[in-house]
Amino acid sequence: MDACAALADAVARLADRGHPNGRFLREIGRIGGVRRGPLWLTDAASGGSNRLRGRGFRAALDDDTDGQARHFAGTVAVAARTGGRFARWLTTVVLRDPPDTADGRLSDEAIAFVAAVRSGELAQADAPSWIRHHLCGRGA
Repeated sequence: MDACAALADAVARLADRGHPNGRFLREIGRIGGVRRGPLWLTDAASGGSNRLRGRGFRAALDDDTDGQARHFAGTVAVAARTGGRFARWLTTVVLRDPPDTADGRLSDEAIAFVAAVRSGELAQADAPSWIRHHLCGRGA
């Protein structure tokens, strides 16, 4: 299954709902198994859940597992709540995903995505295309 394309499709459905940007980002986190509300921290700390299993990510972002959609969505959820700098620290120190690894690069993409949505540089309607362009391999 092409989980990256499925991630872009799920984000498109969320964008159609017209949530404020903060809620939109938190809803993306739900794709990775990070609930809204006070239990988000427990979900994020446990690694979320693989609701979109599969591959389809660019080679530089592919860690040879079926969990990259979960990783991206979970990092979006954390960065949306804590900010990019702290999210980057968490992914590097706690998760042990240095920037030169597939997961580290995917975390950087998630943090950049959050910053672009929050600043208004990236409209929700354009988020699925951003995912396909920045994250997905060929055929997405």
